[in-house]
Amino acid sequence: MEGVEHRTVKVNGINMHASLGYRAVAPDLRGFGDTDAPADASSYTCLHVVGDLIGLLDDVAGEQKKVFVVGHDWGALIAWYLCLFRPDRVKALVNLSVQYFPRNPQRKILESMKAAYGDDYYVCRFQEPGEIEAKFAQIGTARVIREFLTYHHPGPLFLPKGKGFGHPSDSPIALPSWLSEADVNYYVNKFEKKGFTGGINYYRNSDRNWELLAAWTGAQVKVPVKFIVGDQDLVYNSLGAKDYIHNGEFKKYVPFIEEVVIMEGVAHFINQEKGDEISKHIHDFIKKFK
Repeated sequence: MEGVEHRTVKVNGINMHASLGYRAVAPDLRGFGDTDAPADASSYTCLHVVGDLIGLLDDVAGEQKKVFVVGHDWGALIAWYLCLFRPDRVKALVNLSVQYFPRNPQRKILESMKAAYGDDYYVCRFQEPGEIEAKFAQIGTARVIREFLTYHHPGPLFLPKGKGFGHPSDSPIALPSWLSEADVNYYVNKFEKKGFTGGINYYRNSDRNWELLAAWTGAQVKVPVKFIVGDQDLVYNSLGAKDYIHNGEFKKYVPFIEEVVIMEGVAHFINQEKGDEISKHIHDFIKKFK
């Protein structure tokens, strides 16, 4: 893309790829894209990844101590942790799709998920090293990417053993208007080179993160926040997220949240499905702090 510089930065023991545009940095998190993918699954905890981001900011932000942050999906979770651990580095946060999850000291993450949805819930299916990777290899990278990007069901995602995504793997998938073949091919190319293991390792650290976060039990995220989610998003419609967001608990743990935007008819990949609107939401929020 014209005007965008690509750099590889040595941070936290790995090589991290970032695209640098006008006053913006878009990093590939460890395990994704052109950033290194450590082989050890335990190298993908929230502390590792936030450490990567701090190293990146030290390298590219120059004298700018605080930055604006935007996150989506696992990027949103990591953005919450960045704000929790290092609020001194964040001016304000716009997060998409994934709300802040306070730590439940009574029960680990996977235990809660299994109790709610059973072993076929996608996060539970991701836990056994190599198992889901073998299944994805059988289905094919292109098919897997299409399945995930076009998922538009307002409820939890299940990957039942022996059944792939729950329907025949040769059934046609029509791309929505906001997703082009070129977009799909880009992701397919990246995942065929890197594999899915790095990204899946984030899920494999769910309980390890729970253990590491013990010192932050009950802690609040104390930076200005705008949160945007689609009403068809699987996260918004799973694990009690909707009630948590609207009943005051979200505000309890994120006391400086200024806006919660629910976009009608929009699913998980909100930043692509409604790209122009999301860009405006981000700009309108950030300019309040200048």
